[in-house]
Amino acid sequence: MSVALAQPVPALPTGAGWVFEMKVDGHRTVMWRTDGGVRLQARSGRDVTAVWGDLALASLALPPGTVLDGEAVIVTEDGRISFEAAQGRAASSPSRARLLASRRPAHYIVWDALQLPLPFGDVRARPYRERRAALLDVLSALPANSPIQAVSATNDRHMALTW
Repeated sequence: MSVALAQPVPALPTGAGWVFEMKVDGHRTVMWRTDGGVRLQARSGRDVTAVWGDLALASLALPPGTVLDGEAVIVTEDGRISFEAAQGRAASSPSRARLLASRRPAHYIVWDALQLPLPFGDVRARPYRERRAALLDVLSALPANSPIQAVSATNDRHMALTW
């Protein structure tokens, strides 16, 4: 499944109706929860389930029929998201990735739902606010300690500039 890509802009837009999401640097990943299991896909379309096995295991708690778009991230000891650690994990062999996961488990920061269980189905054409509400509803059913979380979002431009 192809995903939308962010476009750089010189400044955040102004006016009513905007929602801003926090930027995180990790490994762009589509998370598929099917009736038969889980598949994690890189932006290129490559299957990356084996290197993000900890996230694949966590995604089994999602209802079948869910497809999410987000970023696999690694948080360092100082609480920061490390782009280098995420890229290192993504480029690892499955055995090396398991070792890295035991030291620093991954988190999956979701910014969009692409498909949701019936009665929804493919939600890509639906308005952002509708998709966001449905996404938050699906994620609210996950265990409290789930590494799968919605990206922080705000309609406050000043808050977004702080981020």
